[in-house]
Amino acid sequence: MKKTFLLNLLVLFIMTSSQAQKLPTDYVNPLLGTATLWDPKDLGFVATHRSWGAEVFPGSSLPNAMVQLTPVSQFHSGSGYQYEDTVIYGFAHTSKGHWNLCNIPLMPATGSISADNYQSKFSHKNESAHPGYYQVYLERYGINAEFTSTLRSGFHKYTFKPGQPKKLIADLSMSNERVKSWDIEKESANVFSGFQQAGEKLYFYAVSNHTITKIDSIKTDKKIIPVVNFADAAKPLEVQIGFSYVSVKNAKENLEKEMIGRTFDQVRQDATQTWQALLSKIKVTGGTERQKGLFYSTLYRSFLWPALRSDINGEFMDQSGKVVNKGFNYYTEPSLWDDYRNKLILLGMLAPKVTNDVIQSLIDKGESRGFMPTFFHGDHASVFIAGSYLRGLKNYDVKSAYQLMLRNATVEGTRKYVDEYNTKGYIAEEAVEKPVTKTVTKAAVTKTLEYAYDDYAVALLAKELKDTANYKMLMKRTGNYKNVFDPATQFMRGRLANGDWVKNFDSDYPYYEYMYREANAWNSTFFAPHDPKGLVGLFPSKAAFETKLDSLFSKPWKGYEADNLSGFIGQYCHGNQPAHSFPFMYYFIGKQEKSQVILDSIMNHFYDMGKDKLAYAGMDDAGEMSSWYVFNAMGFYPFSPADPKYIVSVPLFDKIEFTYGGANGKTFTIEKRKIGAKARKKIAHISYGNQKIENYFINDAELRKGGKLVITTQ
Repeated sequence: MKKTFLLNLLVLFIMTSSQAQKLPTDYVNPLLGTATLWDPKDLGFVATHRSWGAEVFPGSSLPNAMVQLTPVSQFHSGSGYQYEDTVIYGFAHTSKGHWNLCNIPLMPATGSISADNYQSKFSHKNESAHPGYYQVYLERYGINAEFTSTLRSGFHKYTFKPGQPKKLIADLSMSNERVKSWDIEKESANVFSGFQQAGEKLYFYAVSNHTITKIDSIKTDKKIIPVVNFADAAKPLEVQIGFSYVSVKNAKENLEKEMIGRTFDQVRQDATQTWQALLSKIKVTGGTERQKGLFYSTLYRSFLWPALRSDINGEFMDQSGKVVNKGFNYYTEPSLWDDYRNKLILLGMLAPKVTNDVIQSLIDKGESRGFMPTFFHGDHASVFIAGSYLRGLKNYDVKSAYQLMLRNATVEGTRKYVDEYNTKGYIAEEAVEKPVTKTVTKAAVTKTLEYAYDDYAVALLAKELKDTANYKMLMKRTGNYKNVFDPATQFMRGRLANGDWVKNFDSDYPYYEYMYREANAWNSTFFAPHDPKGLVGLFPSKAAFETKLDSLFSKPWKGYEADNLSGFIGQYCHGNQPAHSFPFMYYFIGKQEKSQVILDSIMNHFYDMGKDKLAYAGMDDAGEMSSWYVFNAMGFYPFSPADPKYIVSVPLFDKIEFTYGGANGKTFTIEKRKIGAKARKKIAHISYGNQKIENYFINDAELRKGGKLVITTQ
C-alpha cells in the first residue's frame, strides 16, 4: 500500500512538473479551426451543403512568412484543407483561407499512378501539427511525410518503405486559382526549378538529396502533370525548395541563405524557437488548460497573414511589374475589412517592424494606383494606419499615406459611391421588389456606416498632422451614420435616393450586398465605434436602447442559411465580423456586467466547437476571429481601433504579462482580483499604476510605460 501511494505521488509530481514546464508553443494546435460545423444547433440552421469553417491551414509557416507549407485535401476550398476530408492531393506552399493561393502542390508517390488518380488516403491518427512543423502518413504509398519551413523556403522529408521507387508529382496545373501557365525543368543532378503563374507568378528552386533521374509526365486529354523521378537510395527523400515572386535566381538565393546546409531537425527547431519568441511575449497565469490551449492557438493564428513578398536581397515585384528594392520588406495587403478591427492592432503591439513595413507596402501600392488600397469592402486602411500612427508606429511616409487616405475619402475610386455619400450624407439603396440573400446592389447601409467611421480615422490623422480644414470637414461627416437610422423601427435601414425608407423591410433577413454587407439589420444597427454615446442617443432612452440590445442577444435566429453567417447568440452572429464590437455596447448605458456575460459565453462556446472540438463559429478571416479571442481573454479590446486606447473587461486569466515588441518594448501586467469568494461579472474597480480608471478605457501610451493594470470584480 505504501509503495502504491509513493508511486502515485511520484506520477502526480511528474505530471504537475510537466504541466508547469509547458511552453506557449506546446499549447498551440494548428489543427484548431480546420473542422467544419454540421450540427444545426451550432450553425443556427440546417445545412444543405458544407458550411464555411474557419478556413485555416494546419501546415508549417513562420510569422508573416512567404511560405505556408500545407496539405491540400480539397482544391478550391478555403485553405485547401478540410478536417473531414479523407484524402490528400499534395502539399502546397501558399495558403490564406480565402479560396485563393495553394500554389505549387507537390505529392510524393511510388508505384502506379495516373493523372486523375494520384491522391492518397490519410488518417488523423497518423497526423500531427506543431508551430513550424506538419506530419502525415500517406496510406496509399506507405510514405511518412514531414514538413518544416523558413520565411521563404520549405523543407520536405519523405520516408518511403525500403526498396520503393521515389517520385514527386508536381501538379502545376492546379491551385485554388486558375493557373495561366507553368514550367518545370531539371537544372542539374539534384536540382529542379520552374514557376507557376496563377494570381501571382511564383518561382521555385528545389534541391534534393537524391539524384534526379528524369522529369517525365502523366497525362489526360485535358492536362499534363510533371513527375520528378529519383534514383534509389536508402535514406529518406529530402527536398529543400526556395521561392520568390521575382525570379528563379532569387528563389535560389533565398534557399541558399535560409536553408541549404541545415538539417531538417535544425530548421524545425529554429521554426519552433521563432514561434516561441513571439508567443512568449504574452505570458498567462491561471485559467484552465483548455483556455491556455485556445489562447496560444488563437495567438498563433493571429500571425500568419499578411504574407511576405520580398526576397532576402530586398527585391520585390511592384504594382507596375518592375523589380525594385526600396529598403523595406514588402507584404501582401491585409484582409482589411476583417482584421482592421483587432488583428492589425495586435500585430502592431507585438511585431512593430512588420506592421511598419505592411503600412509602407500599402503606401507603395497606393502611390502606384492613385488610391490607398483596401480589401473587399469599406476603406479600412485608413483605420489601420491612423490607429497605428497614434500608437507610435511611424517608420513610413505618413504624409504620403495621409494624402492617399484623403483622396480615398474625397474622390470617387476606392470608395464606391463616395460622391453620393459626400453630397447626400448617405448612400442611397436601390428599390428591389423581392430581394433575396444573394441580391447584389450597393450594400448602402453598411457602406454609409463604415465610411462614417473611416472619415473619423482620417480626421484623427488630419488633426495629428495639423490639417485643421480637412479635420473639420471629415469630423462633420462622421455623423452620417445617423442618416440611415430609422426611428420608427429603431434599425439602421436602407434609404432610397428620394429619402424614403426601403419598403418591405425585414430586420431578420440576411443579405450579402443589399442594404447590408453579409449581415442583417440586427448585425448592423449597433455600429458606430467612434460615437457609441451618440448611437445610444438615437433611441428614446437608455432603457429603450437596452431593450433593443437585449433583443439582439435573445431574439432567435430564424434558421436562414447564408454562407459566412453562423454561430449565433440570438440574432448576434459571431461567425462573421460586422457585429464583433456589439457585446461591449452595454458599457455605454452603465451595464458592463451584461457585456461580460456575452463575452464569456462567446469565448466559452465558439472556438472549439463540433464533435472534434476543432471548429470555429465561422471564418477566421486571416486572424481576425482569433485575435478577438486573444484580446478578450486578456481583458482589453480595441473597441475603436482608430483610437489608441482599449476598453477593459474581465480577463480569463489571473495574471497576464504582456511585452511590447521592438528593441525597447516594456512589459505591462494585468491582474484580476475579486471581492468575495465568488468570481463575478461586474467590474468594481480598475486601476493602473495605482491610479483609478473611471471610464473603462486605458490608453496605449499608458500600457507602453510598463505598469500594472488591476481589474477587480465583485
